[in-house]
Amino acid sequence: MENKLTRNLYMIPYALWIALFVIAPIVLVLYYSFIDIEGNFSLANYQNFFTPVYMKMTLSSFWYAFLITALSLLIAYPTAYLLTYTKHKHLWLLLIIVPSWINLLLKAYAFLGIFGTYGVANSFLEAIGIGSQQLLFTDFSFIFVSVYIFIPFMILPIFNSLNELNPTLLDAARDLGASSWTAFRRVIFPLTIDGVKAGCQLVFIPALSLFMLTRLIAGNRVITLGTAIEQHFLVTQDWGMGSTIAVFLIIFMFLIIFLTGNRKRGM
Repeated sequence: MENKLTRNLYMIPYALWIALFVIAPIVLVLYYSFIDIEGNFSLANYQNFFTPVYMKMTLSSFWYAFLITALSLLIAYPTAYLLTYTKHKHLWLLLIIVPSWINLLLKAYAFLGIFGTYGVANSFLEAIGIGSQQLLFTDFSFIFVSVYIFIPFMILPIFNSLNELNPTLLDAARDLGASSWTAFRRVIFPLTIDGVKAGCQLVFIPALSLFMLTRLIAGNRVITLGTAIEQHFLVTQDWGMGSTIAVFLIIFMFLIIFLTGNRKRGM
């Protein structure tokens, strides 16, 4: 009884934190989503969301989030795999993670200089004879910078899954005549799928609501749901429509978490 009481007391700060900083903001966003621009209770915002403009914006957000996640996974998995066989692997992992500690705005401005007309990237292109190109304010620059920013969050869970993999399973696969590709396809990847799912969650969900990079790197040529929310709250002052988009983003995020969540399977 005493242990139960102590545990309940320890739960109070956690419950207060969840109530104040998770539940209350969601309730406020849900409330404002039913308020139109004139301050009246209305379902007009939800009707507007299902118009072609917002549907196209939603599909665009999912498309870019998918591209960013897929490219991050394509780079992160072999990187994490090589790290597990590298000496001082935790040091190398730390060096990969350290850039994620730098402020996102600083990294965005750094890439403005790198991809600018007189930046390092164009200087390199001129040196190899291709000539100066318009790299900023393109889909390429937006996806490149996004992948660079999110890739540590993909590498870390995959590395943890690979690092915990029992090496005797690979030895058994080789003893049974499995090739390297077969061992990867039938043993390594299935046993590390939880790390892949966790990495995809950590990348896809924030990529779905990007807004600052769309402005700084893509020059608003890439319009996502995150960009629309920013515009409605800061420019048009239509908090109701911004909240409605946020409600759908929250729903999408919960669906993604549910669909890619780890489910324990019986052995």
